Amino acid sequence: MGDNNTREGERSSSSSKQQPQVPMSLKLIDTCLRLSVVPLSVAAIWLTVTNHQSNPDYGNLDYHSIMGLKYMVGVSAVCAIYALLSTFSSWVVCLVSKAWLFFVPDQVLAYLMTTSVAGATEIVYLLNKGDKQVTWSEVCSSYPHFCSKLTIALGLHVFVLFAFLFLSVISAYRAFSLFDPPCDSQANNNA
Repeated sequence: MGDNNTREGERSSSSSKQQPQVPMSLKLIDTCLRLSVVPLSVAAIWLTVTNHQSNPDYGNLDYHSIMGLKYMVGVSAVCAIYALLSTFSSWVVCLVSKAWLFFVPDQVLAYLMTTSVAGATEIVYLLNKGDKQVTWSEVCSSYPHFCSKLTIALGLHVFVLFAFLFLSVISAYRAFSLFDPPCDSQANNNA
């Protein structure tokens, strides 16, 4: 009978190792980060898509003219949709136990956000400074309204990037906390 109790204790401890409880504060931070991504992404999309300015000497400039801004808008839209869906999914018990279900998309979107921010930063830099070696002059003196709105959109996009970087760390913690740490080879040799 004592042996039976030991086996039950082993089963309960092994099942708790497989499904560790995520601290409520970590879940709250995760939810807040995911929810904050939605309005920030929507604001960045709105600022970018509605951004246009006309100049009588050089013509119209809008986000359709620059391919990197289309990429930024696309990535922002994917991030907003995923963040909204994952927020609701994170409270569904059967999905929360699948840590990889959040880990993989969080990692992928963090990398997509990194590439998007890098591309948009280069665009804003070139619009402000130009590139004399390839005879690309700066355009912000001719389109100041366009450049200022684009800079604000880039700032919002950077905040979304940081949110996804934190989310990728949280989801990695959730995914890898399911496994035991590797054993120390020096401790095994000394025993």
